[in-house]
Parts: sequence; C-alpha cells; structure tokens
Amino acid sequence: MVSVFDIAKWFLSRESMTHKKLQKLCYYAQAWFCALYDGEPLFKENFEAWVHGPVCRELYPRYADYGWSEIPQTTKNDDSFDEETLNLLNAVWDLYGQYSGDQLEELTHKELPWQNQRTGLKAYEPSNNVISITDMRNYYLSEYEKAQND
Repeated sequence: MVSVFDIAKWFLSRESMTHKKLQKLCYYAQAWFCALYDGEPLFKENFEAWVHGPVCRELYPRYADYGWSEIPQTTKNDDSFDEETLNLLNAVWDLYGQYSGDQLEELTHKELPWQNQRTGLKAYEPSNNVISITDMRNYYLSEYEKAQND
C-alpha cells in the first residue's frame, strides 16, 4: 500500500500548487479509489472534515510552512506505482487538476462525505471528525454510476 505522502509527491510532480489544492487532490484520489476498487483505501491515512474541506492530518505538517504560497514542483515518480494506481491518479488529475485550491474546497463543501462530518458545526468551527471510507465509497460510486447512465 502506498502512503498519502507518495500520492502528494505524485501530484506535486505535475505542477507547483498550494497546500489546499494538494490536500483536496489527495482526498479525491482516496475517495475515487474507494469507489472504484470495492471500498479499499488507496492509503491508510484518514481525512478529517476541516473548515476548508477535507484535510489529512498526517500530511498537513509536511507542507504547512508554505502557508498560502505554492509548494514547488517535484520530479516525476510514476515508476513508484502500479498501473491501476497510475490510471486512477491520472484520471483524478485530468478531472480536478485544472481547479484551484479554493475551487476544490468549494466543490468538497457541496459533497456529502464532508457535509456528513460537519453536521451541527458552525461554518468556521474546527473539527477533527474523520470522513469515513464508507461515505466516500458510497457517494463517489453513486456519482460514477450517474455519470455512466448519462
């Protein structure tokens, strides 16, 4: 199994980006992997329903010093992943890579996995509620099935 740090490095090999964008891309990689591969997580680290969208607590300190600035692009590391994982990462990048961190935040705020863990909280109230793998799987699998029927 890969780690969230491996996935983050892969996205950073595509372009420099803010910490917020990186967190959301890693979240979508985990969520879509769960949906498309029988609920199995891509990596063991969890995402929590923070004010600005899903955040992996373990990944946060690695890039926190960048604040709102962009994290520099890294070297390509495709050979670290199997074909299934690479296909998923490329699909997530193709779908979400064009968006800013703010746009991805807005998108996650409209989706049930994050919303379910923010129930009863004020908009700017901190939370460390874990977004469940089951919620991710069910929601994104439903989105996938809807797209297949369009």
